[in-house]
Amino acid sequence: MHHTTLIVPGFHGSGTAHWQTWLETQLPDARRVRGIDWENPVLARWAQTVRDEIDASPGPVWLVAHSFGCLASVVAASDRLNRVAGLLLVAPADPEHFTPFGLRDEDSHPEDEGLSRWIPRDAIGAPSIVVASTNDPWVRLSSAAYWADSWGSHLVEIGAAGHINVDSGHGPWPRGLELLHALKASAEDLPLGSIDDITLVRRGRHGALARLRHGTRGRP
Repeated sequence: MHHTTLIVPGFHGSGTAHWQTWLETQLPDARRVRGIDWENPVLARWAQTVRDEIDASPGPVWLVAHSFGCLASVVAASDRLNRVAGLLLVAPADPEHFTPFGLRDEDSHPEDEGLSRWIPRDAIGAPSIVVASTNDPWVRLSSAAYWADSWGSHLVEIGAAGHINVDSGHGPWPRGLELLHALKASAEDLPLGSIDDITLVRRGRHGALARLRHGTRGRP
């Protein structure tokens, strides 16, 4: 069966020196998600694009996501467990740094809430690893641990590694490749969706993406 490793960058994307770009060169089945505006982190749009890429893939998909891309990947995967083989979630950004309409900054409306209420808190239902550092400016380790526990993910803490990006020295990243290989090996004989069959019904108008869209429609 043909598998696809789908690379999902975060806010601002992943440039030529980023570990995700390097990882693409190491995996013959890897490709980057297309059609996302990396400078406009709107969760519903990103998650829809990731879900479309999952649907367009010829077989099971491994998601390798970074930062805000982790949030979009979890939303998308929660509605497509029969298509997602597993997820490697590296330095997931704190949802409270964003609103449903983009980055939380001085131009954000005071009434705009963070994204936490829109991120699934149930076990993802697919094998997953969350990689986090002790000094990530985008998420506290305690927050990363909370989400890992909520998603049923294995938490891997790698010390003072910043946001695990180019700025923190993570270009070629063999440890990340090792973690992905380990994740794939651990899930090799698991049927898709077998970890939590109940979550397979969470799709369509009752899925995570549908709830996000319904709850934020009519806003800029």
